[in-house]
Amino acid sequence: MEFLTYHRDRPGSLPLRDDMLETHWSYMDGFAQQMIARGPTLTEDRELPTGSVHILDLPDPAAARAFAFDEPTYQAGVYRDVLLRRWRNLLGRTMWEFPGGREGDDRFLVLGLGEGEPADLAVPANRDDLVAYGPLLSDDATAWLGTAAILRAPGPAAARAVLTADRYASIEVHPWHPGGRPS
Repeated sequence: MEFLTYHRDRPGSLPLRDDMLETHWSYMDGFAQQMIARGPTLTEDRELPTGSVHILDLPDPAAARAFAFDEPTYQAGVYRDVLLRRWRNLLGRTMWEFPGGREGDDRFLVLGLGEGEPADLAVPANRDDLVAYGPLLSDDATAWLGTAAILRAPGPAAARAVLTADRYASIEVHPWHPGGRPS
């Protein structure tokens, strides 16, 4: 089962986040084989982190909750909240298989929080610009709750356009950078 977690930083937590970076990476090392995508969201100027996204394959919702809430920087108070949803990998690949590589400041996390009938269930035509793409689902995967995409785009407006605007209660666009230990 695939899950998306988005830990949003608590205001003023950057010093603690920085102090715990190695602890965070060590925790994530234990999930390396399950990772589909990971990385921080950033301020508009891409200078500071605002959150942390992890998409991974885990056995069940209980394992996903344990992953999200046992994470050491969450436990220490770095994050103000966590979005945790089932997710379906419509691309069938990981971020390490993304044809655009890991470099460039032109990547975004787009979260469409849904209402009503499901939307954007097919992979968009610009597949080579997509790092990750799929629906957000209920724990039992029977209800569509939105769509999440990580993609390469020339700016926030172009990134937002990957989703059908009038089909969502809200759409969030966050600058994003591939994560993990530096090479």
